[in-house]
Amino acid sequence: MKRTVMSILLAILVSGFECSGSDDTYPVLPVDATVNSYFSEAKPLEIGSENYEADYASIKLPENRGKPASRLIDIPYLRIRSNSKNPAEPIFCLSGGPGQGNMHWDWESVRYLLAEHDLVAVGYRGVDGSIRLDCPEVTNAFKGDGDLLSDESMKSIGRAWSASARRLNAEGVDLDGYTMLETIEDNESVRRLLGYKRVSLLSGSYGTRVAYLYGLKHPESIKRSVMISVNPPGRFVWDPQMIDAQLKHYSALWSKDSVMTSRTPDLYAAMRTVLNAMPRKWLFLSINPGKVRVVTFALLFHRNTAAQVFDAYVAAERGDPSGLALMSLAYDYVVPSLMTWGDLASKAVSADFDPARDYSAGMDASRMPLGSPMGKLLWGSLRYGRWPMQQLPEKFRKPQPSNVQTLLLSGSVDFSTPAEFAKKELLPYLKNGRQVILSECGHVNDVFYVRPENTRLILTSFYTTGKANTSMNLYVPMDFSVRWGFPLIAKIALGVIVFVGLVLVTVIVWLIRRRGKRKASRVIARARKA
Repeated sequence: MKRTVMSILLAILVSGFECSGSDDTYPVLPVDATVNSYFSEAKPLEIGSENYEADYASIKLPENRGKPASRLIDIPYLRIRSNSKNPAEPIFCLSGGPGQGNMHWDWESVRYLLAEHDLVAVGYRGVDGSIRLDCPEVTNAFKGDGDLLSDESMKSIGRAWSASARRLNAEGVDLDGYTMLETIEDNESVRRLLGYKRVSLLSGSYGTRVAYLYGLKHPESIKRSVMISVNPPGRFVWDPQMIDAQLKHYSALWSKDSVMTSRTPDLYAAMRTVLNAMPRKWLFLSINPGKVRVVTFALLFHRNTAAQVFDAYVAAERGDPSGLALMSLAYDYVVPSLMTWGDLASKAVSADFDPARDYSAGMDASRMPLGSPMGKLLWGSLRYGRWPMQQLPEKFRKPQPSNVQTLLLSGSVDFSTPAEFAKKELLPYLKNGRQVILSECGHVNDVFYVRPENTRLILTSFYTTGKANTSMNLYVPMDFSVRWGFPLIAKIALGVIVFVGLVLVTVIVWLIRRRGKRKASRVIARARKA
């Protein structure tokens, strides 16, 4: 039963991230293959009701292009061929992360682009391909028994980061080769191999940073770029002030819903009350405050899971912390194994890490009930550890002007990549850029799935003409209603567990009695014979 409940929560929590992983169906090249050697296998790919020709391939590339004697690694790539006889430029896809792969896109959500374009996904080094930067030391440390966000926990996780880096170095991994700049060159190698002169880009979250840097490094290779849920330079670190402002925005929306205000008049105050005095138990289940905070932040990424968070906190304010207990329990089953942590560290540290910044203190801003729990978990612990790799050149760590035709698509309640940061910190540097904000939408998944017909029109018009058709970009109000909230799931699960337990006890008692009756019958039979 616990596994069933966790599988439900896994589906819910993972929906809070743009999640893609590596794929073992791509060919493996011989160890002695030379640089740029490749192997491609054509296979049909069914997307929805249509079949497409697809090339599943791998290419041999240097682990670190800055070192002539660098070893070679395999990078997979997938090309889905357009059914058009004369397709336009291909679209290279760059998904989110870092720490997640680029080979498991939901192709159904962008199938309409195949009418005019090939779609290409090049694996992310460090996750996809022959080298994965797995960190079991970090995974285990993330499961600590004490308060996840305590100083003791941060130091323990920091030691795990250092231990993972030492082990990877001892295994011959050159961590300096796992940066966004190397990822960009992987895409360039595939572009040249496939014979494309220019490509367009479709990126999400972390992938938008890769796309932006791609335009700086190789502007001649890029025709147009769509960035969904934009991550500007310096923003791998989640800002507690912005998180607090977004919670207040949600609270303002809540106050306009008479059904919700009947449960609690002030959503922000309710969350502050619970976060400042979080219960440590529900019945026999413990509640880890740090784990609840991290899961809370993850679930705030998207509007449907945000509603589930608010439902759990309002119930807790009324004395029912069952939803929080379930979130705390779910953390151990989901978060530690959610990412390839070494890849996340390599990409983030090389791009945005500031060794002089006190991340632990900075993520717990005063008077802000939630703070930045994921920021503290990752950046706070990295400050106590050591991930030895060179940082990107300064020009790639700060915004620089770009002439690439760029469309920024942002959700107005995106906790991971707030629209305000894209507007103020990146858009001014895009000479041919425009931002479109989708009302009451969160992170990447919301952009694709809340009003898919609107996103389809925006994307197809931009890739075709360079101008986004926003005529369908209408206001979509927030829906706070929840059918299967965490408190309800927790109680149902507990009820099932109790029922199964009672059934087992009943069966055991019956067996014991039956055995006793048989034993008594044998004794009586012996007595009669005597």
